[in-house]
Amino acid sequence: MQRTSDPACRFCKAPLTTTFIDLGMSPLCQTHIAPAQLGDMEPFYPLHAYVCNDCKLVQLQEFVAPEHIFGEYAYFSSYATSWVAHAKRYTDMAIARFALGAQSKVMEIASNDGYLLQHFVAAGVPVLGVEPAANVAKVAEERGVPTAVEFLGERTGAALARAHGQADLVAGNNVLAHVPDINDFVLGMRALLKPDGVITMEFPHLQRLIEGNQFDTIYHEHFSYLSFSTVERIFAHHGLTLFDVEELPTHGGSLRIFARHAASQAHPVSQAVQALREREAALGYHGLARYTGFGEQVQATKRKLLAFLIEARNAGKKVVGYGAPGKGNTLLNYCGIRTDFLDFTVDANPYKQGKFTPGTRIPILAPEALREAKPDYVLILPWNLKDEIASTANYIREWGGKFVVPIPTVQVLDWLD
Repeated sequence: MQRTSDPACRFCKAPLTTTFIDLGMSPLCQTHIAPAQLGDMEPFYPLHAYVCNDCKLVQLQEFVAPEHIFGEYAYFSSYATSWVAHAKRYTDMAIARFALGAQSKVMEIASNDGYLLQHFVAAGVPVLGVEPAANVAKVAEERGVPTAVEFLGERTGAALARAHGQADLVAGNNVLAHVPDINDFVLGMRALLKPDGVITMEFPHLQRLIEGNQFDTIYHEHFSYLSFSTVERIFAHHGLTLFDVEELPTHGGSLRIFARHAASQAHPVSQAVQALREREAALGYHGLARYTGFGEQVQATKRKLLAFLIEARNAGKKVVGYGAPGKGNTLLNYCGIRTDFLDFTVDANPYKQGKFTPGTRIPILAPEALREAKPDYVLILPWNLKDEIASTANYIREWGGKFVVPIPTVQVLDWLD
């Protein structure tokens, strides 16, 4: 773990001297507080993102070892039905595009509760999940998804390849940003991959984070915030070529990259790769000016959200939250939103119910609590799932309740949208 007094880029090791955004002090976003822990001290860490002057990787320092963050995890992918549907569409695409079948091998890194690999299993394609959180891996095993409880790195990747064979497809959704040693992680994927195999990775696109004011996606579990140009540079440094890229609407705007060994001739580089390279260059992602104005727009968003909540409370309105995601905890802690503004929040994940949000100590209840409380406003914390949530809980219209989203700026949703 690097020293906080001497930060260096996790990829190129250049000194980190330029601030991208400083969100103050915040607790780990998935360490939900049990009732018996309410009297205990809770550690807070700096949530200060830098941009590397050399390679332009936006990043947080590592304050807590990954084993502490991910050894037991409260996020279960299967509770987001739209995300499971997204995984099914990916499975169908991958099987067709790369001719995967009973003789193939698919491995997913950070495979969570088997939400994606279950679709390959159903199609008769052999799989292996690699998931560091034992509590989540157990659910995947129960779902029929073989899972190794491991953190991926070069040593682990080589060992898994010896034990299970190399993979035709190595997949990973929203994991590339979660690894503090991104070089070792990419080397681990390379070790898992057959000579003509394919890696796909999905991650939030830095361009969309900046343009959409998505500062709440910055939290300690996300070590890196990635442009296509920087990811391409990292993969190339480790002998992997990005041959295709897709832009996705998930998580506020994500990229899906396709990689192969640089020595492989199996997949030519697509026009989409060149087009995205050129667009990021034209938008200024190769220089520092594109990064350094982000803090001002974030502060303006905080003021607008607090003004809305103060006005609602002064008018006697009841306001609650929906969801207890990582991004929600960044938002709540940065804005100082506690039970003086939100009576409680609800979440479909039983693992979180009955606990309290990190730092702000807002009770997390089951969604049924909405009907009893009949709030005037429901603040959707996982705003990327606003359509799914608004559809699931549309019954709040019965008493005139309205949904509110905080990002990119506070907005009361019109039921006619």
